[in-house]
Amino acid sequence: MTRLLMIEDDHALAEMVGTYLGRAGMTLEHRESAEAGLAAALEGGYDAVVLDLMLPDGDGLELCRAIRARSGVPILMLTARGDEADRIVGLEIGADDYLPKPFNPRELLARLRAILRRRASEGSGAQGETLRFGRLAIDRGARRVLVDGEERPLTGHQFDLLCALAESAGRVLSREQLMDRVRGEALEAFDRSIDVHVSRIRAAIEDDPKRPRRIVTMRGAGYVFTRRQDEDEDT
Repeated sequence: MTRLLMIEDDHALAEMVGTYLGRAGMTLEHRESAEAGLAAALEGGYDAVVLDLMLPDGDGLELCRAIRARSGVPILMLTARGDEADRIVGLEIGADDYLPKPFNPRELLARLRAILRRRASEGSGAQGETLRFGRLAIDRGARRVLVDGEERPLTGHQFDLLCALAESAGRVLSREQLMDRVRGEALEAFDRSIDVHVSRIRAAIEDDPKRPRRIVTMRGAGYVFTRRQDEDEDT
């Protein structure tokens, strides 16, 4: 059974969400504060975290950052409708998706299922190959990215985007092509944030994100994942 953690100070909302998700075969555990939520998230064992950005004892964005620094668990943010800046910052610091309040529980379930499907796909044989580009290794089976053998954490969206780029190394891909290859479904958070995700990926895998050698912007065209990335690379 899918085990979820909801960090939300509205007890009635959490109870309603828990009842709805329970009918879909998911269990929801609830924490009402940032402090309790962080402790629970870092204990592990959850398939995803649903995080409200408005908490009584802390900033939800900082809580998202703290969880992501120590855990790769998928994070779905709940934001106030119209707070676009918070949504962008949340994606930049590692959230996988967002949902504005008030929301339909059916949409929350759909978004959670999309996140969980991406994680479940990591065991497929078609993705078991490791792509290597100099010091960079992309293990599609384990959904891990390593530079010089050191793992670099990425969200589910970011890993899928990196794979889409790397599988077409040397070819320019437009933002529209990347969305078609990665999203699978009409996820608003991804549709409007290709550049945000690329920036986050660069921060994780580039030696100098301001002067990228792995993912290069082609002005007016899109992005290209370069075949030759390190100065001492032979191929």
